[in-house]
Amino acid sequence: MNLDRSRSLQPSDRMARGLGWLGIGLGLYQLLAPRSVTRALGVEGAEAIVRTCGARGVATGVGALTVNPGPALWARSAGDALDLAALLALLADRDHPKRGSVKLALLFVGAGTAASLYCAQAQTRERAYRGGRTPDYSGRSGFPLGVERARGAAASSGLPSRPAALPSPARSPGPRLQATSSRQRDTSGYAKGSDYDY
Repeated sequence: MNLDRSRSLQPSDRMARGLGWLGIGLGLYQLLAPRSVTRALGVEGAEAIVRTCGARGVATGVGALTVNPGPALWARSAGDALDLAALLALLADRDHPKRGSVKLALLFVGAGTAASLYCAQAQTRERAYRGGRTPDYSGRSGFPLGVERARGAAASSGLPSRPAALPSPARSPGPRLQATSSRQRDTSGYAKGSDYDY
């Protein structure tokens, strides 16, 4: 039997998956093409740092695709905060030749950080709810006014009682047919003298 498990995912689970695939894609790009990143941001020579950020993005992305993506999302948020601090340091240099690219990177990383934090908090609340105590309803009877007041409530409501679905055979009108022992069968397929022979 083929079951679509994606239908049972919560919105935070879908968001975690999206962030996970995004992190994997960006991480692979940073691992495979670090010079293009450093050239765009004007930080040539920092390829090793870019590769480290790429490895971190792949690791947290894979973790976000697991059953419990919360820890990976918190780790991603912490890493994004470090990226934001580094980009802000670059933007503080007014003579930096790539200030426009740094501003775009700040917007992109800031949006990703906000999404990661939101999703991480949602996952934490959901896990806390699932792992919480199960309410104890053993003291509830289902009768808010008490069992004694519930007895006879339907009879005293004045509503007509539901009629029987079929009348009793003893009270049905019409003559009674005596059962006969002789049963003759004809070509129509039923036994003459049976209860069906009216």
